Amino acid sequence: MSLSSQQIRLCVPDIINLLSDHIANQIAAGEVIQRPASAVKELLENAVDAGATEIQLVIKDAGKELIQVIDNGKGMSPTDARMSFERHATSKIQKIEDLFSIRTMGFRGEALASMAAVAQMELKTRRGEDEVGSQIIIEGSEVLSQEPCAAAFGTNIMLKNLFFNVPARRNFLKSNTTELRNIVDEFTRIALAHPAVAFRYFSNGTEQYHLQSGSLKARIVALFGNSYEKKLVPVSEQTDFLNIHGFVGKPDAATKTRGMQYFFLNNRFIRSNYLNHALVQAYDGLIPKDLFPFYILFLELDPARVDVNVHPTKQEVKFEDDQLMYAYLNASVKHALARNNIAPSLDFSLSSEIQQLPSVQLPQSQQDVDAARSSYLSNSFSQKNQAHFIDKKDGLNRWKEVYEIAGHLPEKNMTQAEIQANLPSAVQQKSTLSGGSNKQNILLVQGSMLVTTVKSGLMYIHIRRAQERIWYERLMSQWEDGKTASQRVLFPLNYEVIPQDEPLLLSLLPDLARIGFDISHFGKNTFVVQGIPSGMTAGEEKNILDELLEHSKNESNKATEVNAHAMLVKIARRMALAQTDYFQPENQQALIDELFACSQPEFTPNGKKVFGVMPKEDLDSLLG
Repeated sequence: MSLSSQQIRLCVPDIINLLSDHIANQIAAGEVIQRPASAVKELLENAVDAGATEIQLVIKDAGKELIQVIDNGKGMSPTDARMSFERHATSKIQKIEDLFSIRTMGFRGEALASMAAVAQMELKTRRGEDEVGSQIIIEGSEVLSQEPCAAAFGTNIMLKNLFFNVPARRNFLKSNTTELRNIVDEFTRIALAHPAVAFRYFSNGTEQYHLQSGSLKARIVALFGNSYEKKLVPVSEQTDFLNIHGFVGKPDAATKTRGMQYFFLNNRFIRSNYLNHALVQAYDGLIPKDLFPFYILFLELDPARVDVNVHPTKQEVKFEDDQLMYAYLNASVKHALARNNIAPSLDFSLSSEIQQLPSVQLPQSQQDVDAARSSYLSNSFSQKNQAHFIDKKDGLNRWKEVYEIAGHLPEKNMTQAEIQANLPSAVQQKSTLSGGSNKQNILLVQGSMLVTTVKSGLMYIHIRRAQERIWYERLMSQWEDGKTASQRVLFPLNYEVIPQDEPLLLSLLPDLARIGFDISHFGKNTFVVQGIPSGMTAGEEKNILDELLEHSKNESNKATEVNAHAMLVKIARRMALAQTDYFQPENQQALIDELFACSQPEFTPNGKKVFGVMPKEDLDSLLG
C-alpha cells in the first residue's frame, strides 16, 4: 500500500523551531559580552546615559568574580528595572529614523539581557522622587526575586561570576593582567569622553583612580600623568561639515608603543585606520617613522552622515564622505601644530655610521691644520672678493690637492712604508696583521659585516645578528641561574606608562628582576629604574621597556618558558642595536670569539642566519 505525498508530509515533523529566550540571550551575549571589559563598557555607558555626575567602578579578580557600577543617575522605576533585562528593551528608539540620530551610548537594549544570561546579577535602583527603591536578583536569565528595598537614588548593579554557566567561554579568558588591561582601556575611554563626570575605580579593594570633574586637559593629566601638561597642543576647528576639538601631543610626546591614540565621534570612542593615517601624515617630518603620535580628538558630525551600526561594539563606523573627513582632520592638526610654532627641524648631527669613521674620530694633527689653511680652496674663500670665483684653468687640478689632504691619498712616487705611514692608525693595525700572529685577518665591511679567512675560503659575519645571539645566550644563562648582578644607574629613570599598561608592567617586574633589572613601582603609572643588567648600555632601559610592553600587549596566556624566550629575544635585539663600536680590531676579534663560544652560533634566536662561508672555488669563479 503506497502513501500519498500529502500523507508523507504529515508524517515528517517540522525541524525549524524558535529559540528559547535563554538560548537567544546567550547567543547575543557572545556578540555583546566577549570579556569582562565588554560588561564594564556597557555598564559605564548606561550610567553616563542615566545622567550620573559621579560613577564608581569596582572590580575583583579582573572582573571574573565581580563587576560593580554605582552611579547617582536618575534611577529606574520598578517596572523599568524589570524591563531593562528584556531583549531589545530600550528607551532610545521609537521609530526607524531614530537609528540615524542617536547621540547616546547604548540604544539596542541587549546589554543587560546578555549579561544576565551568562552571570549572576543584582540590581538596586531608586528614582529621586521615590521613597523606596527596587531590587532584582537574576541568574542565567531567570529572575529569582524582585522586591522593594532601601537604596540611594541612582543605580547600583553587580555582575558576579561572569560565564559561570558557560565554562568554555570562561576558559578562553586571558590572564588577569590582560583582562585588567582591557578593563582599564574601557574605563579610560569613557573617562576621557566625559570629563565633567567624576569617576572612581577600585580593583581588588585598592583605589586605582579618583578623577574629579573638570576640563578635558585636567582629565588627561589626571589619567596619564603630570608630564603631559606641557606636551599638549590644543586643536579646535569648526566648519559646517565637521567640528574638531581636543589635543594632540608635541613631537616629544610620541612613543614607541600604541595606546595613546583616541578618536571620539559624537562622544563615542571609535577606531579608524583611515583617520589615523590622516593624523600621522600631519606629523610628517616631525617624528621618526617608528613612533606613534599622541592624540585625543573629538569629532562632531551630523549622525545622519555616519553609520555606527556596522559592528556590534559600535567602534567601527562608516562615513558618508571618507575623503572629506581625511582632508579636514589632516588640515586641522597641521594648523594646530603650525599655530603653536611646531615645525620640522633640521638635524645637523652626524649619523652614528659617520661618527664612527676614523677620519671623524681621529684627532687632527697640526700638520693637517696648516695644510688645510694654506690650500687653494681655503684661500679662495678667505680672501676678499673670492667667494664666487674659481680659476677655471687650474681650479680642477687644485681640488685634487684638497682631496689628498682630506683622504690621505698617497702620492704616485711614495714607497710602501710611506703609504703605510699616511694611513689612519686603525687601518695600519689591520694591514700589519701577519700570518704568524694568533689574530685573524678581519675586514670590516660598511660597518655592518665582518669578513675573515677560514681554511675553505671567506667567512662573512653579520655583526648585529652575532650580537643578538651573544646577548641572548648571556641573558638566558642569567635567567636560568636566577642570580643576576644588577649595575646601578647613575641617574635613576622615571618611567611613565599609560594607565592600561601599568598592570602589564607590574606583571613583568619579577621576570625583569631575574635578569638584572631593578625597577620599583613608584605610584600611579610611574616606575623608577635604579639598576640594569650588567653590561647593558645606560640609557637603553627605556627603549627596552617600550618594546617589551608593545610586544606583551596582545600576548595570550602561554607557558612561562615561551614568555621568557620572547622577552629575552626582545632585550637581546635591543642590546644588539645599541652596540656599534666595532671599528677597533680587538673588538672585532672579541665578537668572533664570543660568537663561536655560543651553543648555537649560526642563527639568531629568531632563526636568522648569523654567518656564512664562501668557498674558495666560488671566489675563483667570480674572477673567471
